[in-house]
Amino acid sequence: MNEKIRYSIIVVCLNAGERLYDTIQSIRNQKYPFFEIVIKDGGSTDGSIQKIEKDFCDERICIYTKKDTGIYDAMNQAVKLAKEGYYLFLNAGDTFYDNQVLNKITDEIEKRNAKKEHVDILYGNMHHKTLNTVIYASPEMNDFTCYRNIPCHQTCFYHKKLFEERGYYPKYNVRADYEHFLWCYYEMNANIQYVPVIIASYEGGGYSETKENKKRSACQHREIVVHYMGKKRANYYRFLMLLTMAPLRSAIAQNKQLSGIYNWLKRGIYRRNVQE
Repeated sequence: MNEKIRYSIIVVCLNAGERLYDTIQSIRNQKYPFFEIVIKDGGSTDGSIQKIEKDFCDERICIYTKKDTGIYDAMNQAVKLAKEGYYLFLNAGDTFYDNQVLNKITDEIEKRNAKKEHVDILYGNMHHKTLNTVIYASPEMNDFTCYRNIPCHQTCFYHKKLFEERGYYPKYNVRADYEHFLWCYYEMNANIQYVPVIIASYEGGGYSETKENKKRSACQHREIVVHYMGKKRANYYRFLMLLTMAPLRSAIAQNKQLSGIYNWLKRGIYRRNVQE
């Protein structure tokens, strides 16, 4: 009998209130049963952790409370507690898109395992709650994809080996997940595969989306891409983004009235490129 594929769903939080409850409920609702939930709490005082302990008598839930220096330090602490094969990070307030997500991902992993194709990272699409639209990920991972728009961590299943050597670098307080993904791609030569599945519903309005952190994000992005791609390639892709009016496209993608049409068109382009 084949060994069951297992998951660690990691949730970091601090005074998240009902948002934490919704996230944990969506994980527990998964029809695929072989997973654990690792909750890393920074020291909440709003009763949210106590409510989880009271309402969910589930041996699959591990709650760990300790001070941390920020979201990525909290994630690193959580990783040390995780035991299962593939890791997914959901923020408090984010939820699985439906109760079949883990079943769908497991099917994809099993198909590849049957062909002796070990997959290090599987990623899919994301539903944005605020914009009420699906944001489709690029089905091809290459230099340009790595520069412009990698999938967010809420839609990436990482094999645990990618965190055994090193975790996130907290010095990139807005872009540490981006830096780690590029490290997996460029340094670890990770086998990264797209799956046509909507993984998570993203709450929006997170830490990285404040005005101040958007500026930090741009600076950290520049430093990271130069490190992994070199200055020449990074400058080329930056010029390409400006040439294709990336700032305008980003504004359209974040507009409630236009985001649905934009992402529908993007999905069509991705499909056409794959067929070609």
